[in-house]
Amino acid sequence: MGSNFDHFCRWAILSHFLVQTTAMASNLLIKLRSLSTATNGHHTLARRYLSCGEAPLILIRSAGARLYSDVPSLPQPSTPLPRLSQSGANSSTSSSVDQSELAKFASIAETWWDSEGPFKPLHAINPTRLAFIRSTLCRHFRRDSNSARPFEGLKFADIGCGGGILSEPLARMGASVTGVDAGDKNIKIARLHGGLDPVTSTINYCCTTAEKMVEEQKSFDAVISLEVIEHVANPAEFTKSLAALTVPDGAMVMSTINRTMRAYATTIVAAEYLLHWLPIGTHQWSSFVTPEELTLLLQRSSVSVKEMAGFVFNPLTGKWSLSDDISVNYILYGTKTASQ
Repeated sequence: MGSNFDHFCRWAILSHFLVQTTAMASNLLIKLRSLSTATNGHHTLARRYLSCGEAPLILIRSAGARLYSDVPSLPQPSTPLPRLSQSGANSSTSSSVDQSELAKFASIAETWWDSEGPFKPLHAINPTRLAFIRSTLCRHFRRDSNSARPFEGLKFADIGCGGGILSEPLARMGASVTGVDAGDKNIKIARLHGGLDPVTSTINYCCTTAEKMVEEQKSFDAVISLEVIEHVANPAEFTKSLAALTVPDGAMVMSTINRTMRAYATTIVAAEYLLHWLPIGTHQWSSFVTPEELTLLLQRSSVSVKEMAGFVFNPLTGKWSLSDDISVNYILYGTKTASQ
């Protein structure tokens, strides 16, 4: 009861704080609009492609998710979508790794398995992410979702695996997992923790990048990358690499944060500055990716988005659940066309 009351008090404080900062948010929006002037044409292009007039996108609300069906191939824009990071990397580089982001996470790598530490939000949301992955991939691979090990015999790649908090449960569900991260400290922590259990000790952790794995001609039945694309230097190249790692008719699952004012208020102002759930500076609002942008990037890599859902947090229970609301956190599942 005390824990629920504490959550309620925090939420009340947050609500009061957000009301007081409405004026600040309005001023910030004006500044952000000026920053996005150079890329506004591309955002308009993405919205136009996903409108009913040119590329009908049929959204079916079902069981807390948005199903994308009968999505036609989008025309290729004359110019590429803008990079959503300020790292200065370009498409000619062999890696989309943002070195500043790498250093940021390296500084807290030792806390990956501390459920009350900097990665507490990921530990809290992990069961909900896994529920989405289990549901969509069992349907995709025609596996029994009630089985203890439904992914037996399938090869999964966890790109941006960090300390392995997603790789381990995937391995326990029977998948042959390759965990990939560009941070050496992350991989060392993941190997150390995975080695404590005979089941998870089979995970193949690699300190490398998705781009290098493409060069090595690696391929997987499913490629999963959660909460990573908002930290890379070149989202377009990153999604292209993920698609190249996915076998024809394979599956892809990604999650990230929408670029909305509500996302700014909740994931940066509240989570970082007010509630201290995350270290200050964990996220950059300008690096968030909208569902329209991510859908277009994937479609240009021959990956068709089939289902999308949002995550919502209940401050009274401290639990996350799937929702139709994709205005902040969202997760999607797509399939790669057999022609690629």
